[in-house]
Amino acid sequence: MDKYMKVAKELSEDNLKTNAGGPFGACVVKDGEIIGKGSNHVLSDNDPTAHAEIMAIRNACKNINSYDLSNCELYTSCFPCPMCLSAIIWANIKKVYYGNTKEDAASIGFRDDYIYDYIRKLTDNIGDNETLNLECIDRDETIKIFNKFLEKDDKIMY
Repeated sequence: MDKYMKVAKELSEDNLKTNAGGPFGACVVKDGEIIGKGSNHVLSDNDPTAHAEIMAIRNACKNINSYDLSNCELYTSCFPCPMCLSAIIWANIKKVYYGNTKEDAASIGFRDDYIYDYIRKLTDNIGDNETLNLECIDRDETIKIFNKFLEKDDKIMY
């Protein structure tokens, strides 16, 4: 077994004992070294965003004192959910190795497919107000802040 996937698997297995969250574990690797680890802490932290991948990304960023995980790889015990995929992309991670599939996650009760379906409808402009009602309001006021950001000389893009 791949040594980094073994770490992700062990983190997910340890989580079964703690009941901190679901059976998910992940680690971030840079230059052959683990720089961040995480397991699912949704229940223990009362935080729906505390998925293993996000916890590993947070830990890695803290450990290297950077929001940018370029040249890193993520090893995770399961195919990342849409939220985690977004976080992985924002962190500039370009390679993810996963163990279980999203279908495996569905078979044990995790509803990622529900979110994938919602996103697909949203991008097809079908909408689904029953799941989430998105409505643009007061853009004429909020856009002013974006315009000020564009004019800033000391802005930092991430």
